[in-house]
Amino acid sequence: MSGRFSPRPTRTTVRGGHVGVPVGVPRQASAAGRVRSWVPEGPIDLGLVLGPLRRGPGDPTFRAMPDGSVWRASLTPAGPGTLRVAVAGGAVRGEAWGPGAEWLLDRLPELLGAADAPEAFVPRHRVVATARHRRPGLRLTRTGLVLESLIPSVLEQKVTTDEAYRAWRLLVRKFGEPAPGPAADGRLWVMPTPRTWALIPSWEWHRAGVDNKRASTILRAVRVAARMEEAVRMAPAEAQARLEVVPGIGPWTSAETVQRSHGAADAVTVGDLHLPGIVGWALAGDREADDSVMLELLEPYAGQRHRAARLILLSGRVPPRRAPKMPRGDIGKL
Repeated sequence: MSGRFSPRPTRTTVRGGHVGVPVGVPRQASAAGRVRSWVPEGPIDLGLVLGPLRRGPGDPTFRAMPDGSVWRASLTPAGPGTLRVAVAGGAVRGEAWGPGAEWLLDRLPELLGAADAPEAFVPRHRVVATARHRRPGLRLTRTGLVLESLIPSVLEQKVTTDEAYRAWRLLVRKFGEPAPGPAADGRLWVMPTPRTWALIPSWEWHRAGVDNKRASTILRAVRVAARMEEAVRMAPAEAQARLEVVPGIGPWTSAETVQRSHGAADAVTVGDLHLPGIVGWALAGDREADDSVMLELLEPYAGQRHRAARLILLSGRVPPRRAPKMPRGDIGKL
């Protein structure tokens, strides 16, 4: 961790999955949970691996602690569970609480990239090679859970990141449940169950700033929650096709989901407002690049295009801003 490249936190670095994890401050003692140790092959950076699962600095399901550990609350097939992950001396220590504890610990290696193959990636551009050299601990996470990535991805459709993060935070805290165990000082929450999502009144979506189109998409998805979760056993491309059967879920949302649920190294995000311009600028100096140009530039990374895009985002090489940020809206005030 010492001396690693750490650009100023921006929308770009957050989208790339960078989460600063401060070190050196001891954590207070907590009640013991179920424990598993795992030794990864090669370096691992918790901030990089688990960063894409964090939906903003106030995400109630995710906390990066001062002692360098990361806490996550998940709704697993076995029930709610809390997982604390820390790295010391090259070994990973996972501690879990709640009905979903065993499920979380069983999948700890995959969560931290054990199913990923970073050695298969061959940089074709200097900016990508430099970013990879500076980020040796980057691995692609695989959560094995679809809805926990799908729902916040739907909330991020067609709005600013701040609006989406606010909606996720408000809805989880109001309709979720406190995470089991010590739960990082009582500030960690488990997202609502599919049935609870389906019963959220229309005015609560409105107060959270979620328009009817996105709310309806989430409602349609949670009504077939079992079919959505079945997609985790499919290949990423097949899983995307399964998700896109639900009206309102398109290639952008399905890619953002399988990147996290499947650890899909080739699921490049298309339809994004900023990503084509960032990739075009970094690889060809073309800030006006669209999806077709982006895909052409990423073609040398076929099979690893998502990893290449993440490295580009983490490089910090973005086109200079030419206009003010999009103003944040809040339909809840209407």
